[in-house]
Amino acid sequence: MAEITAAAVKALRERTDLPMMECKKALVEAEGDAEKAVEILKQQFKKIQDKRAENATEEGRIFLAVKPDGSEAALVEVQCESAPVATGEALQALGTAMVDTLLNGAGADSPEALMSQTPEGGSETLQSMYESFVNKIREKIVVNRVVRINGPVGGYIHHDYKTGVLFQATGTAANTEILRDTAMHIAALNPTFCFESEIDAADVAAERTRLTEEAKASGKPENIIEKIVDGQMTRYYMEKGVLVHQAFAKDDKKTVAKALSEAGLEAAGYIRWQVGVA
Repeated sequence: MAEITAAAVKALRERTDLPMMECKKALVEAEGDAEKAVEILKQQFKKIQDKRAENATEEGRIFLAVKPDGSEAALVEVQCESAPVATGEALQALGTAMVDTLLNGAGADSPEALMSQTPEGGSETLQSMYESFVNKIREKIVVNRVVRINGPVGGYIHHDYKTGVLFQATGTAANTEILRDTAMHIAALNPTFCFESEIDAADVAAERTRLTEEAKASGKPENIIEKIVDGQMTRYYMEKGVLVHQAFAKDDKKTVAKALSEAGLEAAGYIRWQVGVA
């Protein structure tokens, strides 16, 4: 049996960043072969996954990447078991590599497709980086969802990293500040709809009928009832949480639609994620 020296254990520890005892066990099993010991340690990923499969992942972090010109943006959500891991530098490094690869690489429509890719200038796949991270952290880590969309688009991540937004528009903006501001508005006010057309048509019709009957009953002239009802419907849309009708968080004297229009843009849609919320 090969002698397992302290120097060999230390070298493997520095190479893998795993506990000394784990490194020593792997070297013993590998009969002193460092390369084989590395492969043995990598195989622990599956054991950790199986052992912690039923554990809840109620913590996590959302990662954002936006091209400087607002032409594309991406989000990645990673879930984990504990807050220290969610806010740690190791997860930040891994998540940043994921979202940057998603934005600047070939694209991916699922976490699995993304994880098979290699970051620009890197030597290992995201999957390999992820497995090494799980081996080191010894916690259940889930890459829950990924998305990349075309612009004009702005993004925002709340300071706790648990809420992330992509706001998509049409048109041409002189700068991307209004796009980010709208994404920040969505993060803060959490609209229910982007447009009034997304509200159930029967509900809208019932409200318009109710308001029309009220206006008639109050003796309002027939020729202005429609305008009165239109104004009241705007308030109804605001109460229902329609983004374009909400007062813009950065300047509440304007609606979101008005603020965008002044910048040469119209809302097209948005994505708002919260960690662990479908």
